[in-house]
Amino acid sequence: MGDYSVPGYYNLLQCRRILMLQGPMGTFFNRVAAWLGEQGVAVKKMNFNGGDWFFHRKLDSVDYRGALADFPGYLRLFLEVHRIDGILCFGDCRHYHKAAKTVADEMGLPFFVFEEGYVRPDYVTLECGGVNVHSLVPRSPAFYLSLPDVPVPKPAPAHPSFGRAAWSSMFYYAAGRLLKSRYPLYRHHKKFSIRYEARAWCRSWARKHLNRWRDKSVFEKLLSEHDGQYFAVALQVYNDSQVTTHSPYADVRDFIREVVASFAAHADARHHLVFKHHPMDRGQRDYRRLIGELCERHGVHGRVHYVHDVHLPTLLRHSRGVVTINSTVGLSSLYHYKPLKLMGRALYDMDGLTFQGELAQFWTAVTRFDRGLWRRFRAYLITQTQLNGAFYGRDFYTLLAEGAPGSAQPAPLQLAAAVADDEADELQLNGA
Repeated sequence: MGDYSVPGYYNLLQCRRILMLQGPMGTFFNRVAAWLGEQGVAVKKMNFNGGDWFFHRKLDSVDYRGALADFPGYLRLFLEVHRIDGILCFGDCRHYHKAAKTVADEMGLPFFVFEEGYVRPDYVTLECGGVNVHSLVPRSPAFYLSLPDVPVPKPAPAHPSFGRAAWSSMFYYAAGRLLKSRYPLYRHHKKFSIRYEARAWCRSWARKHLNRWRDKSVFEKLLSEHDGQYFAVALQVYNDSQVTTHSPYADVRDFIREVVASFAAHADARHHLVFKHHPMDRGQRDYRRLIGELCERHGVHGRVHYVHDVHLPTLLRHSRGVVTINSTVGLSSLYHYKPLKLMGRALYDMDGLTFQGELAQFWTAVTRFDRGLWRRFRAYLITQTQLNGAFYGRDFYTLLAEGAPGSAQPAPLQLAAAVADDEADELQLNGA
């Protein structure tokens, strides 16, 4: 694994017999299976719960109903008997997928992983070997500075549908509940409850309309009175594996507490702090009370703000810098050339892109941002790991098919001799 001389989907098409594990809720994996079949790749699907079965029952599928502890042995035998030469899944931190990755490595099989797009919007991620912190993407600035500086074409609109995602979630959890007796030993990576999901989606809808009214005046005041004088903090979904697996925090609330305390102790008194709630966490969590209590405790009332559904690019563009655990919002921040401090582990956390010091220093630091490194890193990331499309919108393979094969993706990058780059900027945080 680790050959990124061509995009990930080219490597996927080198397989002849693919085993699909769990995919996004809905029919995305059905459509991918049909596309792979058109390319001469045979597909088998393994279902683990009623939701998997409901959406993928028409595929050449098998049900796994055993215990999680027995899954590696079952999988190993299945791969041998069916002569599988590649595994495909969505997310690499689910219980069964972590076990499958270990088996794949032991057997020398490629392990392909779909994930939400690193670059938003209009992209999904497909990598061989793992995603996010488990990605095989190089972490060395020198590697990227050896690449040519090539432009990346703008992606076609993928038109993701909130309604399609919501209905897919409802049907998935409902089928999982109704068919629970068929998969009695199944272990989900999150709460597996139709009632919980239904309540969360209803709360999300209600809060979206309430927050639109709340956010308007706050956001207008930030832009008119504190332009360039606030730090943006991008929050993440409370049970996202990026938080639970790839960060030092047991809970997003611990992150919020640390950020507010550090800001109060070390930031310039003229500056403000703006927490941006994650839209997919709208129905599960609300941190308004917590943030209010922290402001009173640390004496920063009036300097800390909490918004939900404001326009993210505008929030980032007018900010002074950005703090996040390891959200892909960090990549959007870099796109706008903003100083960035990561509090968790991320594949793009490297010298020249992100602030490498402590959070206490970040509020008043001068950070070095290498624009040449950023352009090359972004071009590499898109050409090697991103597919123009959406899980609940236009499929990546339909966009590929609109022209010559692979025409929707830029040509793979080729290594070049290391070049000097004098485009490093010093981004001033202290001062006016």
